[in-house]
Amino acid sequence: MQTLDLTAMELRAVNATLQAQGAGANTSFEITNPRGSHAIAVGLDAPIEVTVRGSTGYYCAGMNQQATVRVAGSVGPGVAENMMSGKVVIEGNASQYAGATAHGGLLVIKGDASSRCGISMKGIDIVVHGRIGHMSAFMAQAGTLVVLGDAGDALGDSLYEAQIFVRGSVKSLGADCVEKEMRPEHVETLARLLQEAEADANPQDFRRYGSARKLYNFDVDNAGAY
Repeated sequence: MQTLDLTAMELRAVNATLQAQGAGANTSFEITNPRGSHAIAVGLDAPIEVTVRGSTGYYCAGMNQQATVRVAGSVGPGVAENMMSGKVVIEGNASQYAGATAHGGLLVIKGDASSRCGISMKGIDIVVHGRIGHMSAFMAQAGTLVVLGDAGDALGDSLYEAQIFVRGSVKSLGADCVEKEMRPEHVETLARLLQEAEADANPQDFRRYGSARKLYNFDVDNAGAY
């Protein structure tokens, strides 16, 4: 494992080192002394493993492709923003809009996530071991949001085709988000994600939420919901 110390290297140099790894790379890196720096380990595009020893600022592991990034701490806003593939694991808590606009891969948050978790997600799978804040999965288009704890206000507001599974309580559902039947294929999908996210939970304990599909096209009878 190669160590990249942010007290001895500029952040730009650390990211350049990680981004220089080729498609055939299979290397492990450790980033020490992050000291809450922003945009750590962004734009990676190789199957490398990166462990950040400490908490980070905003946009950690943004635009990730192929890499596995682990943060031994908490993260600021926008972790794994626009991620395309790979895996990002946060051992602590995550601030606002975790996994925003992400197209693929798996984001695991072992603590709590703040507001707008999974906003406009486009294919990512997100598993939160703790709670999530208000307006999570707002305008989520595709992918899966799994929450082992409670969910805040307006969950899934203006939802498209993403799926949401919550084990705890939901303070309120957003416009066009409804509870749906939990069928065997959903239990199977959920069981797989829980295993990948190292989450000790029974998929049978979750409820499923999805789009009522009333906002796809404007309808004057639904004008109050827009």
